Amino acid sequence: MITAANYNATASGIWTGRIDGTAPEQLRWHQVVRIANLLQSPLPPLLPKQKGVALLGFVCDEGVRRNKGRVGAADGPAALRSVLSNFPVHFPEQTMLLDAGDILCVGQALEDAQEVLAHAVATLLEAGYFPVLLGGGHEITYGHASGIRQWAKGKEVGFINFDAHFDIRIPEAEGPSSGTGFWQLAQDCKRDNQLFHYLALGIQQNSNTRQLFNIAGEEDVTYVGADAFQLNDKDTLFAAIQHFLSQVDKVYLTTCMDVFAAAFAPGVSAVAYNGIMPNGLMLQAFRQILNSGKVVSADVAELNPTYDVDKRTAKLAAALVFEIVMAYCGEAA
Repeated sequence: MITAANYNATASGIWTGRIDGTAPEQLRWHQVVRIANLLQSPLPPLLPKQKGVALLGFVCDEGVRRNKGRVGAADGPAALRSVLSNFPVHFPEQTMLLDAGDILCVGQALEDAQEVLAHAVATLLEAGYFPVLLGGGHEITYGHASGIRQWAKGKEVGFINFDAHFDIRIPEAEGPSSGTGFWQLAQDCKRDNQLFHYLALGIQQNSNTRQLFNIAGEEDVTYVGADAFQLNDKDTLFAAIQHFLSQVDKVYLTTCMDVFAAAFAPGVSAVAYNGIMPNGLMLQAFRQILNSGKVVSADVAELNPTYDVDKRTAKLAAALVFEIVMAYCGEAA
């Protein structure tokens, strides 16, 4: 349940930026975003055929700490809002851009935070909004995807993850972490007699043990290695994505910022000197997924402002959010 202890509505003064004017073609996100408080119901209703995007932060890096990573991703949502504020409005005027606030991890109660996050995601979906979540560590995956599964009962839900890591670890003594989300989802699917559909893109062999590759094999995970991006193997990459999309009804899309090379994403929990580049090939793959019409919710994770340089990682993560929103709204510049 969402309470005052585990939730903060976004302060109105957070969204600020340059003002070029007030005509529709001059607007920026900070001029059109509406603040919503999930402790107050109902959410702003959407008109027939009106599209609504709901931004929701996950202020948490307890899973990163448990996974022995560099903490600081809890500051990611604030850093993302700062960059998003100045983006120009290229979506239709009637689009509802909502800031639904932040779900908080209280102390080290990660499991509770994930349960609250799942409830919040399901609530936004039921209200007709497209949730775009701002991480936070990659422990965002389990809560986010669980909320989608609650909402999409009876549908085949697929999980697509741009990541250097499988995040399919078996929980250790401290419990679930930022590296266990997809293992948890696999177990939930088995419990519910559902297929586990998981596509991992950008996997690095030197970032995953043989045990993790074995678990991925046992759980029938489909993955495409980073080489497909680095060596421009378009056919393998696009065929894998298309085949995966053909098997599912709804898609959860998550991007761990550590999938990118350190030059582009220095501000992450586990920096990758040999990560993929955010170039045309990566963007083509990203858009192939978004343009399928099957993505119902998405997030970016592992942005750690403590280690960022010139806001490079924040700007890249925000650019991905921009792509997600534009694809959902169906109108480009």
